[in-house]
Amino acid sequence: MRVFADINEVLSAEGEHLGHTDWVTIGQDRISLFADATEDHQWIHVDQERAADGPFGTTIAHGFLTLSMLAHFSQSIISVTEKPSMSVNYGLNKVRFLQPVASGSRVRDGVEIVSVKETPKGYLVCTRHTVEIEGSERPALVAESLGLWVP
Repeated sequence: MRVFADINEVLSAEGEHLGHTDWVTIGQDRISLFADATEDHQWIHVDQERAADGPFGTTIAHGFLTLSMLAHFSQSIISVTEKPSMSVNYGLNKVRFLQPVASGSRVRDGVEIVSVKETPKGYLVCTRHTVEIEGSERPALVAESLGLWVP
């Protein structure tokens, strides 16, 4: 966890890699709950029997499930003592799903502060996330996420 005093310290950390989060297991229960929440019940995600004979030998997490983990990962890697009044998801610049996450895999996020820009509404903080799969050289995804920090 990287702790900053305030937005000025975050500004001074542009270009810095903040480190890695703890590993999180992406189990079948989580995948099935995500399928229910999004109504995406494609067999590759939820049919363990059929997926065993599929291209990955098991079910895989939805790419958007892995992407949705960025909210959790962000909260576990960065903290600001003098917190903004609110921080809202402002969107994404780039997202690439590079490798599927097999059920039971462990993932973690490496986070870098790409930029911090002052806007009339607050500070637009762009972070680059590289979600790694334990034991794999290739990441599951790389994404640039935007958060608007309102003073």
